[in-house]
Parts: sequence; C-alpha cells; structure tokens
Amino acid sequence: MPKYISTKAHTLFAVVFIIISGCTTVYQTVQSPDFEALYGSSEPKLRTLAADNSLAKDAISYHQDIKPILDTRCVACHACYDAPCQLKLGSTTGLDRGATKQVVYGARLEAIDPTRLFIDATSTAGWREKDFYPVLNERVNSAQANINNSLLAKFLILKRGNPLPESGKLADSFDLGLGRELSCPTVAEFAGFKRDHPGWGMPYAMPGLSLKQEYTIMQWLQEGAKFDADPVPSNVAVKAIAEWEHFFNRQSLKQQLVSRYIFEHLFLGHIHFQRHPKKEFYRLVRSTTPSGQAIEEIATVLPYDAPGVARFYYRLRPVEGVIVDKTHFVYEFSEEKMQRYKELFFTENYKVTKLPSYLPQVAANPFSSFSELPRHARYHFLLDDAQYFISGFIKGPVCRGQIALNVIRDRFWVVFLEPDGRKQDTGIAEKFALFLKQQDPILSLPGAAGDKLGVFGWRKYNNLAQEYLKNKDKFSNQLIDEYGGFGIDDIWDGDGHNQNAALTIFRHFDSATVVEGLVGETPLTGWLFDYPLFERIHYLLVAGFNVYGSIDHQLATRLYMGFLRMDGEGGLLRLLPADHRKKVHQSWYRGISGDIATYLNTPYYSAGHETAVVYKTNNYKQELFAQIRQRLGKAVSEKESINPCEQEACIKPKTTAFQQQADLAMSKLSKLKGAELGLLPEMSIVKVTDKDKNTKLIYTLLLNKALANVSFMLSEDLRSEPDLDTLTVVPGFLGSYPNFFFHVEKDQLQSFVDGIKHARNSDDKEAFYRQFGIRRTNPEIWHYVDWFNAEHEKYRGLRAGLFDLNRYHNL
Repeated sequence: MPKYISTKAHTLFAVVFIIISGCTTVYQTVQSPDFEALYGSSEPKLRTLAADNSLAKDAISYHQDIKPILDTRCVACHACYDAPCQLKLGSTTGLDRGATKQVVYGARLEAIDPTRLFIDATSTAGWREKDFYPVLNERVNSAQANINNSLLAKFLILKRGNPLPESGKLADSFDLGLGRELSCPTVAEFAGFKRDHPGWGMPYAMPGLSLKQEYTIMQWLQEGAKFDADPVPSNVAVKAIAEWEHFFNRQSLKQQLVSRYIFEHLFLGHIHFQRHPKKEFYRLVRSTTPSGQAIEEIATVLPYDAPGVARFYYRLRPVEGVIVDKTHFVYEFSEEKMQRYKELFFTENYKVTKLPSYLPQVAANPFSSFSELPRHARYHFLLDDAQYFISGFIKGPVCRGQIALNVIRDRFWVVFLEPDGRKQDTGIAEKFALFLKQQDPILSLPGAAGDKLGVFGWRKYNNLAQEYLKNKDKFSNQLIDEYGGFGIDDIWDGDGHNQNAALTIFRHFDSATVVEGLVGETPLTGWLFDYPLFERIHYLLVAGFNVYGSIDHQLATRLYMGFLRMDGEGGLLRLLPADHRKKVHQSWYRGISGDIATYLNTPYYSAGHETAVVYKTNNYKQELFAQIRQRLGKAVSEKESINPCEQEACIKPKTTAFQQQADLAMSKLSKLKGAELGLLPEMSIVKVTDKDKNTKLIYTLLLNKALANVSFMLSEDLRSEPDLDTLTVVPGFLGSYPNFFFHVEKDQLQSFVDGIKHARNSDDKEAFYRQFGIRRTNPEIWHYVDWFNAEHEKYRGLRAGLFDLNRYHNL
C-alpha cells in the first residue's frame, strides 16, 4: 500500500501532486454480513471456452453479442489508466479482472505496484490478490445468483429505474471532473451506494442502454457469462511474426544493442504489419520464452529495467480487446522497414564492444547506453516516424490532466534540425557528435536516480538541464562563428517526401494531439528539434515515466520538461534576426517578475549571433515558416485547417456547392477571437448535413487558449488571456477526447456561426446548445457517438480508435 503524505514538511508537495495526478478517494460502505451465507464464497471461475468447445445452441456469444455493446456503450469511459475504478471493459481479461478501489493517479510519497492489464497479473486469481474485486458473479452458479452477484447487472438495473431527463443539462449532482471523487462499491456495498446515488447507474451521466441491449447482457449473465474463444492471428501474420522475432533475437552484440534500442522506443505503441488485416495490432515485449512458445511477458515497470533473467526474447504479442483512440498510435512493420533498419544500423562499419548495464544511472541515459550506435542512425530512426515518437508522450500515461500539459502551448509547430549537418559542411555533424559525447553526464535525466530521487531531487536535474542549455548555446555560437548562422538549409526537408518533417501539436487543456503538417495560422511559438532534444523527450516522458511513481518522480518530470520546451524554442529563435529574438522571447514569457524572470529570460538562443535566413518583410516569424514550407515542399502534409480567408480564396476546386458553403461558414468561424469564442469547449466536433441529410461533412473545432506564459504548474486561470483566444477549424477529425458534438443543417450554418459569435449571457448560450448541441441527456446521443466513431474509422483507417467520452462536457 502507498504511504500517504502527512507531515507539514511535505504538505506543499502533497498539494502539488494531488493536483497533478487527479487524486481521488473511493466510496465505501459497511459490507452486508449475510451476503456470503446467501450465495457462498467467491472464487474466480473459468469463463473462457476452449476453441473446440462451442457455445450451446441459442446461447449468447460474448464476441458476437456482448462485445459490440460494451465497445460502443461502456469503453467510451472504461478504458486505459483513467478508467473509473480501473474497470476496463474493452476485453474479456479486463471484464473478468473487475474493479478496485485503488487509484492510478494518486497522491503518494512512494511508488506503488503497477496494475497494468495483461502484464502485472496473468490470472483472475492473481488480480484478486492485488485487491481487484469481481463485477461478474463468482459465487454459486445459478441464473438468480448470476444476476444478484453481478455489479454489471446492478448498475444497469439502477439506470433503468432512474433514467436521465431527455433534455437540458444534467443536475449538479453529476460530477464530471477529471479528478472527481470515485464511487467504487463491491456487490456487498451496492445497497449503500444505491441509497446515496440512485441516479448514478451505468452508463454514468449518459442515457441507458436500449431494452434489447440490456436484455442481451442480462441473458448472457444468467447463462454464466461465458467467453467464447478469442480470435487468433491470421495465417499471414504468423509468418511475419516469425520473421521479425528472428530479426530481433539474433545474438551478435550489435544486434542485441540495436534490438534493445528499438524495443525501448516501440514498447508502448501498436505495431501493424503493412497490408495485413486492419484490426490486427501487436506490442513488442520481452518474454522468457522463445518464438513458437506461449509468450510470458517480463513485467518490468520501465522498458530499460533489468529483465531479471539471463536470457530473454523479443516477442510480438497481439493487442487484445478494442482499440481506443486515446492510447492508439501505430508503427508499421514492412519489408521496407526491415530494410531501413539494416541500412541504418548494419551497413556502416562500426563495432559494439559491450552491452550497457540496466542500472538506472546508465539505462536512463540513452546517450550513454547507446553511445556505440551511430548517432546519425539513431536520429534518422526517430525522424522517419517523428509523429509516432512524439505521440508516445501525447498518448502515453504521462499526458493526462491539465497540470501535466500546461508546460506546452495550446498550438505550436515543430520542425527538425537536418540530421547529417549541412550538405556542404559535413564537419558540423562531426563536431556535434563530439559535443554530444562531452555532454553525456550532463544529459542525465531524473530517471537515472531510480527510486532514490528524493523530494528535492528535481533540483539536481534542473541544474543539469540548465547547464546543458548554457553549453549548447556556447557551442552553437562557436558553430555560427565558424560556419555562419543557422538557416533554412539546416531544417530537415523530410528527404523530399516524408511528411513527418513538420508537425503540429495541440493542447486541449487536459489532453493533447500531434498531427502531420503545419496546421492553422502561424502560431505564437514553434520548436526546432535536434537529436538530444528528441531523445530526452522520449526517455523523460515515455520510456522513463512511471505512472505509478511517487511525487518525487512526477514533480521532477514536469519541471525538467520546462527546460526541454526552452531548448526547442531556442532552436527556432536562432533562425530569427538577432535583434528581434529578445522581443519574441519576451512575448512568450509575459507576466513574470523577480528572480524567476531573470532565470527564464536568460537567452539560450545565440544572442548577438546573426541568422543566415534572408528576410524580405518585417513579419519575421510568418516569413520564416513560409520559407520552411517552401523548403519542405511535398514533405508538408496537405491536411490543413480551414484558414480565415476571403470568400473566393476559400473555395476549393472540384468540390460540391454544399462543401463550398460549409467551408466558407467554417472560415468565418475561424476568424472569431476572444469573447466571441466564449461558449466553445477545447475540442468539439461538428456534423453538417444537407437538406435531405444524405450528405454529411465533419469539422473539428479546436479552441486555442492564450496564456501569458506556460512556466508554472498552477494558477493557469491567473495567466489566461481570453481576449486573445483563437480557433482552429480542421476538416475531418482531430483529437481523442471530444468535449461536445454539434449537428448543423446546411441552411443553419450562418445561424450557427452567429450564435457562437454573439452569445454573451446564459440565455444566449442555452438557446444555442438547445438548437445545435448534442447534450448528455439527448436520447439520440449514442447514435451520434456510433456515427462519429464509424466515420472516424473511415477517415483515419487503421490509425483510428474509439473516442473517449470521459471529458464530454455538460453544457
């Protein structure tokens, strides 16, 4: 059990950690003393039928009948680390595991044992030992007991008896906050829960299931809640798995080091084989068993933790359960990718003399542990799939909650430093490699301290990060003196075709998204990534982040990330005229005074050393990105936003009159600023239909909230500048957590724009949401959810997952 902070000396850190983590408490009541006497003792049951053991005739099938209901009505909230009560309903394993009163995002002085589904216990009995309790009947097997002892049944019946109103906002008794207090009753405690919260049946704060859906689930429960056998990988996948596992498990020192490097970067994502079935995804894991045997995954907290066995094997384990968008980011294996790995890591003549230690002071520093792999090969590996690797911290467990995310702006652009130096100055790459080697100890990350970081351990790593910024600035100035200022040719051009060369990152208050391309108008800020910055972001926020870690770990991670932001911003500033950089930098860090202002305003952007970029206007930032666009050419994704423009310029060729009308309306909407955007949440999706409702268009509205600075973890409201808020409108879908849905008919488009623009009081807003909004109380909301999910899959293909509704607003 975690040790909770109680001393006065730790009060401040406890408060900070509670806010960062969304710590919750749980509802408990006294258990009924005669419950076991009525139904017998509780023991996990064998629910999964063997592949050759078919269901009885007319029996309910989990995969054909139950799974579609749970996927479309329950997984919207019950998936990933932030699933209420850790009840994950996207797989048979999660359903059988059940729920717990333990919280993942909790305030704790020491790390707790992880509870990752499929990893940290391999049986239902194992989860019971970790304080998970059943939501399905595990007592005497009878039709009556299978209902009376099922939490799933009890919550559905509670909703049936206490349905939501069919219009208007939900009552204030429904807490929808990300850090809300959770109620996690067991079956024996349910009577008390029902008494205190009669309106909290499931789905929570949403309309109930249809009678047909509810009947199907109840019949399945009465029949004993059996799971027919899970699907097996396709025959074509079996061959591909064998080929890739053979590659990863070759035993030369060079291969072992390369495989370890790749594993530590791919362990979190979903791997897909090119041209294979769209629904088949895999995780790269370490196993005690070789290819051809059942996978026994090694359950380390971090991917660079010691495996604990003398010999292990890299294996490809099927991703079980439904795919949800908030954790779904895809890395594709193919013959071309295999050839690329060989080109990057095995064609150059270099030697690997030893394998690095798994001790945290070594393993947490990729510049030390992988020093014998060519630096340019590692950087190319990251650049090839830059969106994927940045998605690691966007869609991993670190990226949860407003405090964890307010280290970045609501929208900014990312480009990358050329990996091999200027084409005409290869000496730059050699000098940079030497500089990087000299910085190895300074580039140490908080993860190097392991579990011995300490409450004030962040100070050491903040000092190291600041020292690196000073050293990098000095080194950059030396390069400028010798080779000339940094210019457009120093930007990676994506090799002329790779659309990972330019990215846009959006923050939606308490979630985020990264997409290819430079989306929207020129943003306030941008980052220029180089290899050390890219690698540190991954090892700080993905490979080295423990969501079950202590306050020391969480705090040090958040504070260190601020220096990485400054590093990326400084790279971009070096491309602006020297006499303009300070002004731009100060515009990013307004509202700061005292010692912290001196600290933040230290110039790490080669002050006094001129850029090589030639400017023709005084709008330097906009012109800079225009030149970058020109350099990147086809490497800039064309999936851009609806930009504010004149009527003629907004009309796209080869589009219908309906789409032209909708695009023009959305262009007008994207011009709104400040108070005109007051009724929109951070992310909303709009469905536009023509008169006959046969043709539909989709737009995502992204509110960009302005802040004076992003230098503090707390008090964002005090730094907000709502008069400077802007809106980005994107055709199609962007984001995983819609805050609201709107439905607008073609003839209502102007009214929709005007309604947003002119709404100032509560009556205006109520009228707008009533006309265009899809509220939680709307009986049709599930049909909209199903439709948007289906369209999302069409739009994004194998990269699409189900939307999460945990952050759907009550407007």
